[in-house]
Amino acid sequence: MNYLGLQSHPDYEVAKKQMKHPGAMLSFELKGGFDAGVAFINKLKVCISAVSLGTCDTLVSHPASTTHVGVPRENRIKYGITDGLIRMSVGIETVEDILADLEQAIG
Repeated sequence: MNYLGLQSHPDYEVAKKQMKHPGAMLSFELKGGFDAGVAFINKLKVCISAVSLGTCDTLVSHPASTTHVGVPRENRIKYGITDGLIRMSVGIETVEDILADLEQAIG
């Protein structure tokens, strides 16, 4: 998982100095690559699939099948946009609803 609020993130110390809170943006990698990313997005019920991440709703994006679909795979990989990468902007829904949605989409 990529999240500035985790001490294991390479930019954690910089973020801690610059921000009061790390924010609601994160990303994570799914095993299974491209097909797993598309399947995950298609199974979500509470979280909304979106190309742009920025509203009060929880939004998720699978860049390999949306914003970067036209970028050659080797170029995407070079910049960290792997086939299974999911970007997420956490919204104001209850934590339990978001987690349940993510769990059912993975399962």
